[in-house]
Amino acid sequence: MEKEHKNCQSCGMPLARDEQRGGSEKDGSKSKKYCSHCYQNGEFTLPDLTQEQMKERVKQKLVEFGFPRFLTGVFTRNIPKLERWAK
Repeated sequence: MEKEHKNCQSCGMPLARDEQRGGSEKDGSKSKKYCSHCYQNGEFTLPDLTQEQMKERVKQKLVEFGFPRFLTGVFTRNIPKLERWAK
């Protein structure tokens, strides 16, 4: 059985904060690994994105949501450990 994750394994966002409660698989079921921003219909929404680009995107989003820029590094430091990037 597939492990349930608390955070998206692409961007690190808590899946509980995803307004769609997770991305979707090809068969329409919910992804247990990825959020709706990163994953739709069984594919990454930005398949060519690099780990560094993902870190920058997440930092930008955090700033948009009002987080102080100096904290964004703390929130993105684990991105390289997520399943999508661990390979």
